[in-house]
Amino acid sequence: MPRLFIAINFKASVIEDIQNICFGVKNARWVPEEQMHLTIRFLGNCDEKLFIDIIDSLRQVRIHTFSIAPESVGYFPPRGNPRVLWVGIKTSPELKTLCVSIDRCLNRTGITQERRKFHPHITVARLRDNTPSSAIIPFLTQNSLFKTDMSPVKEFYLYSSILRQEGALHRIEEIYPLL
Repeated sequence: MPRLFIAINFKASVIEDIQNICFGVKNARWVPEEQMHLTIRFLGNCDEKLFIDIIDSLRQVRIHTFSIAPESVGYFPPRGNPRVLWVGIKTSPELKTLCVSIDRCLNRTGITQERRKFHPHITVARLRDNTPSSAIIPFLTQNSLFKTDMSPVKEFYLYSSILRQEGALHRIEEIYPLL
């Protein structure tokens, strides 16, 4: 039963810029560059029939290519001890349109719309439960004005993910080119 998510990847120079700020937080597990992406939608475990339905339904997305800009840094959750450090994505109408189109296609397969508000970001580190907010202040301060080049979005991907002790293994299951 595959564990699925839908994502956008970034050009190499953007990932390199992001990698260059990934240091200085004790007990952070930094995300490897090959796993840095913008998750559009996490689908979780899907049976084989749903997996095939998802692959087919996402072929109906008809959105023109566009560009997005990684900028700013932050963390989740906003209250309590931080668990995730991220690089934000400047919101764009085209990104919103892509997300809505993907949701409509998924809805046809019986997958309901996400209840949480979409907060576009690239996860750059995972933190231990007991990491105090004070431990990430230097990272947030040093990178508060982080900004990198625009990255073209020419396609999106359906990934499967296998959880392992040494970290998740992501595999592209399908590539969906934009117009």
